[in-house]
Amino acid sequence: MKKTWAFLKQQCISYWCYKVALLRLEKRVIHVSNFKIIYFPCRTLRYVPESSQDKIVADEDVFETLLKTFKALFINDFSRQADILALLPEVKCQYLELLTVEQKRSKVISCNHQGQHLFTPEEVLFNTLGFTVSRDQSSLVSAGTGVFVTKGFVPKGTVVSMYPGTVYRKHEPIFFQSLGNPFIFRCIDGVLIDGNDKGLSRSVYRSCSRRDQLGPFQMSDESWLTACPQNPLAVGQYVNNCSNEKAANVCYQEFDVPGHFPVELKQYLPNIAYSHDIESHLRCVVLVTLRDIKQGEELFSNYYTVVS
Repeated sequence: MKKTWAFLKQQCISYWCYKVALLRLEKRVIHVSNFKIIYFPCRTLRYVPESSQDKIVADEDVFETLLKTFKALFINDFSRQADILALLPEVKCQYLELLTVEQKRSKVISCNHQGQHLFTPEEVLFNTLGFTVSRDQSSLVSAGTGVFVTKGFVPKGTVVSMYPGTVYRKHEPIFFQSLGNPFIFRCIDGVLIDGNDKGLSRSVYRSCSRRDQLGPFQMSDESWLTACPQNPLAVGQYVNNCSNEKAANVCYQEFDVPGHFPVELKQYLPNIAYSHDIESHLRCVVLVTLRDIKQGEELFSNYYTVVS
């Protein structure tokens, strides 16, 4: 009898552990007591000023910001782009012109500087957009890592960061990656982005990224999985939730990468689709400032957004 009860108890625990994981994936609050689960579905909140609007800034502005930043990173890393430029002669001519202009602007004319990284990615970001962001210990107690504006000034309505990770459609398998994973972001249409840079999530991202590589053309950036991302904007998964003392100063905005996005710049996109046969545009999520943000301030978002 004791063995039978132990077996039934084990089965019960396994079942409810499975239910807990499913409910967590659906973004619900769970209370466990005496093997009973009481859950209250949280509303997804996103304030929409008008029914026809759901974006702080236009997609065209997001596109231009990413294009401007990625081009600057590409030029700064020009010596490592030889294999790509050899296959894109027209693009090479355009970048050579841009490189000449950039060298004159930066007063970098010495041959000794040719073939070297003139700036760090953070310096490139500052020279391009006028600010830098980086990870550090959060100002919130027990919040772990946070994201700060470490240099410069960020005006209201500026793309200040990106949410990196593997992009999953509704029906795609993410159960095991979701276990104990606080970095899964849910888009309005149910698309999920796994921004965890460790464990199984890390392995899945790297596998998908290398699967989609076409010769020298990388379709995504793997460096956000390290402590030194080549795209300095790719730290959005570490932005903490706002609190009573710390109001939200950024919000999440979905952005689908257009088909005409330059192939040589996709190496800086910190997102990759889980499935290889997706015909739709790659989903990205950027963080946009809700007000002016000064140097030294930490970024705070609202994890729960209200669809009007």
